Amino acid sequence: MAKYRKLSRTSDQRRALLKNQVTALLYNGKIVTTEAKAKEVKKIAEGLIALAVKEKDNFETVTVKAKVARKDKDGKRVKEVVDGKKVTVYDEIDKEIKKDMPSRLHARRQMLKVLCPVTEVPKEAAGKKKATKTIDMPAKLFDEIAPKYATRNGGYTRIVKIGQRKGDGAMEVLLELV
Repeated sequence: MAKYRKLSRTSDQRRALLKNQVTALLYNGKIVTTEAKAKEVKKIAEGLIALAVKEKDNFETVTVKAKVARKDKDGKRVKEVVDGKKVTVYDEIDKEIKKDMPSRLHARRQMLKVLCPVTEVPKEAAGKKKATKTIDMPAKLFDEIAPKYATRNGGYTRIVKIGQRKGDGAMEVLLELV
Protein backbone atom coordinates (compact mmCIF):
# COMPACT_ATOMS: atom_id res chain seq x y z
CA MET A 1 0.00 0.00 0.00
CA ALA A 2 1.35 3.44 -0.99
CA LYS A 3 2.02 6.12 1.63
CA TYR A 4 0.81 8.90 -0.67
CA ARG A 5 -1.75 9.46 -3.40
CA LYS A 6 -0.46 9.32 -6.97
CA LEU A 7 -3.24 11.63 -8.26
CA SER A 8 -3.05 10.00 -11.73
CA ARG A 9 0.14 11.92 -12.56
CA THR A 10 3.80 11.19 -13.14
CA SER A 11 6.13 12.03 -10.25
CA ASP A 12 7.40 15.34 -11.69
CA GLN A 13 3.87 16.53 -12.54
CA ARG A 14 2.61 15.50 -9.10
CA ARG A 15 5.51 17.29 -7.36
CA ALA A 16 4.88 20.47 -9.37
CA LEU A 17 1.13 20.35 -8.67
CA LEU A 18 1.63 19.90 -4.92
CA LYS A 19 4.31 22.63 -4.75
CA ASN A 20 1.99 25.09 -6.51
CA GLN A 21 -1.00 24.25 -4.34
CA VAL A 22 0.94 24.39 -1.06
CA THR A 23 2.38 27.77 -2.07
CA ALA A 24 -1.07 29.08 -3.05
CA LEU A 25 -2.54 27.87 0.25
CA LEU A 26 0.13 29.57 2.36
CA TYR A 27 0.07 32.76 0.28
CA ASN A 28 -3.72 33.19 0.00
CA GLY A 29 -4.91 31.36 3.11
CA LYS A 30 -7.35 29.09 1.25
CA ILE A 31 -7.76 27.15 -2.01
CA VAL A 32 -10.53 25.17 -3.71
CA THR A 33 -9.45 21.75 -5.01
CA THR A 34 -10.48 18.11 -5.09
CA GLU A 35 -10.60 16.06 -1.91
CA ALA A 36 -7.66 13.79 -2.78
CA LYS A 37 -5.39 16.72 -3.68
CA ALA A 38 -6.46 18.60 -0.56
CA LYS A 39 -5.48 15.70 1.71
CA GLU A 40 -1.99 15.57 0.15
CA VAL A 41 -1.55 19.36 0.27
CA LYS A 42 -2.72 19.41 3.90
CA LYS A 43 -0.01 16.90 4.88
CA ILE A 44 2.75 19.02 3.33
CA ALA A 45 1.43 22.40 4.53
CA GLU A 46 1.02 21.26 8.13
CA GLY A 47 4.60 19.97 8.13
CA LEU A 48 5.89 23.33 6.89
CA ILE A 49 3.86 25.29 9.44
CA ALA A 50 5.06 23.00 12.26
CA LEU A 51 8.65 23.58 11.12
CA ALA A 52 8.08 27.35 11.07
CA VAL A 53 6.50 27.33 14.55
CA LYS A 54 9.45 25.33 15.93
CA GLU A 55 12.10 27.68 14.44
CA LYS A 56 10.29 31.06 14.54
CA ASP A 57 12.42 32.59 17.33
CA ASN A 58 15.73 30.95 16.42
CA PHE A 59 17.67 33.96 15.09
CA GLU A 60 19.91 36.74 16.31
CA THR A 61 19.77 40.41 15.39
CA VAL A 62 23.05 41.80 14.06
CA THR A 63 23.97 45.41 13.27
CA VAL A 64 25.96 45.86 10.05
CA LYS A 65 27.27 48.89 8.22
CA ALA A 66 25.85 49.37 4.74
CA LYS A 67 26.70 51.81 1.97
CA VAL A 68 23.67 53.60 0.54
CA ALA A 69 23.71 56.05 -2.34
CA ARG A 70 22.89 59.62 -1.29
CA LYS A 71 19.80 60.97 -3.05
CA ASP A 72 18.56 64.50 -3.76
CA LYS A 73 15.01 65.83 -3.25
CA ASP A 74 13.84 64.24 -6.54
CA GLY A 75 15.10 60.80 -5.53
CA LYS A 76 18.02 60.77 -7.96
CA ARG A 77 21.56 59.79 -6.96
CA VAL A 78 23.93 62.62 -6.07
CA LYS A 79 27.03 62.71 -8.29
CA GLU A 80 30.35 64.33 -7.47
CA VAL A 81 33.28 65.08 -9.78
CA VAL A 82 36.48 63.33 -8.66
CA ASP A 83 39.57 63.39 -10.92
CA GLY A 84 37.43 64.47 -13.89
CA LYS A 85 34.91 61.62 -13.48
CA LYS A 86 31.38 61.67 -12.09
CA VAL A 87 31.16 59.40 -9.08
CA THR A 88 28.11 58.54 -6.96
CA VAL A 89 28.29 59.72 -3.35
CA TYR A 90 27.63 57.02 -0.71
CA ASP A 91 26.66 57.31 2.96
CA GLU A 92 27.35 54.65 5.57
CA ILE A 93 24.39 53.64 7.70
CA ASP A 94 23.88 51.07 10.46
CA LYS A 95 21.35 48.43 9.52
CA GLU A 96 19.85 45.71 11.72
CA ILE A 97 19.39 42.31 10.08
CA LYS A 98 18.13 38.94 11.28
CA LYS A 99 20.81 36.30 11.15
CA ASP A 100 19.41 32.77 11.11
CA MET A 101 20.85 30.20 13.46
CA PRO A 102 21.92 26.95 11.74
CA SER A 103 18.72 25.00 12.45
CA ARG A 104 16.52 27.88 11.20
CA LEU A 105 18.65 28.17 8.08
CA HIS A 106 18.17 24.45 7.48
CA ALA A 107 14.41 24.86 8.00
CA ARG A 108 14.37 27.76 5.49
CA ARG A 109 16.14 25.59 2.91
CA GLN A 110 13.72 22.72 3.53
CA MET A 111 10.83 25.14 2.93
CA LEU A 112 12.40 26.43 -0.28
CA LYS A 113 12.50 22.83 -1.57
CA VAL A 114 8.70 22.70 -1.30
CA LEU A 115 7.57 26.28 -2.02
CA CYS A 116 7.45 28.03 -5.40
CA PRO A 117 8.60 31.63 -5.92
CA VAL A 118 5.71 34.12 -5.66
CA THR A 119 5.65 37.38 -7.61
CA GLU A 120 3.15 39.99 -6.50
CA VAL A 121 1.78 42.50 -9.02
CA PRO A 122 -0.16 45.51 -7.66
CA LYS A 123 -3.50 46.10 -9.42
CA GLU A 124 -2.81 49.75 -10.27
CA ALA A 125 0.50 48.88 -11.96
CA ALA A 126 -0.62 45.76 -13.82
CA GLY A 127 1.56 44.98 -16.83
CA LYS A 128 4.56 46.95 -15.55
CA LYS A 129 7.52 44.78 -14.66
CA LYS A 130 9.12 47.47 -12.49
CA ALA A 131 6.22 47.48 -9.99
CA THR A 132 6.36 43.72 -9.29
CA LYS A 133 7.95 42.34 -6.16
CA THR A 134 8.90 38.83 -5.14
CA ILE A 135 7.54 37.49 -1.86
CA ASP A 136 9.89 35.61 0.46
CA MET A 137 7.60 32.72 1.42
CA PRO A 138 9.83 31.26 4.19
CA ALA A 139 9.96 34.74 5.78
CA LYS A 140 6.16 34.95 5.56
CA LEU A 141 5.91 31.55 7.25
CA PHE A 142 8.30 32.56 10.06
CA ASP A 143 7.00 36.12 10.61
CA GLU A 144 3.24 35.97 9.89
CA ILE A 145 1.93 32.40 9.99
CA ALA A 146 4.07 30.83 12.76
CA PRO A 147 3.26 33.41 15.50
CA LYS A 148 -0.45 32.87 14.80
CA TYR A 149 -0.13 29.13 15.49
CA ALA A 150 2.54 29.22 18.23
CA THR A 151 0.18 28.00 20.97
CA ARG A 152 -1.56 25.41 18.78
CA ASN A 153 -0.41 21.77 18.70
CA GLY A 154 -1.10 20.79 15.10
CA GLY A 155 -4.33 21.04 13.13
CA TYR A 156 -3.37 24.21 11.28
CA THR A 157 -5.63 23.55 8.26
CA ARG A 158 -9.24 22.53 7.75
CA ILE A 159 -11.04 20.81 4.87
CA VAL A 160 -14.65 21.88 4.20
CA LYS A 161 -16.60 19.90 1.60
CA ILE A 162 -18.29 22.09 -1.02
CA GLY A 163 -20.00 19.51 -3.23
CA GLN A 164 -19.49 17.67 -6.47
CA ARG A 165 -17.95 19.36 -9.49
CA LYS A 166 -20.31 19.70 -12.44
CA GLY A 167 -17.95 18.40 -15.11
CA ASP A 168 -16.69 15.10 -13.72
CA GLY A 169 -18.49 14.73 -10.39
CA ALA A 170 -15.28 14.95 -8.31
CA MET A 171 -15.81 16.05 -4.71
CA GLU A 172 -14.60 19.64 -4.35
CA VAL A 173 -13.37 20.99 -1.03
CA LEU A 174 -12.18 24.25 0.48
CA LEU A 175 -8.78 23.85 2.12
CA GLU A 176 -8.04 26.76 4.45
CA LEU A 177 -5.73 27.79 7.25
CA VAL A 178 -7.57 27.74 10.59
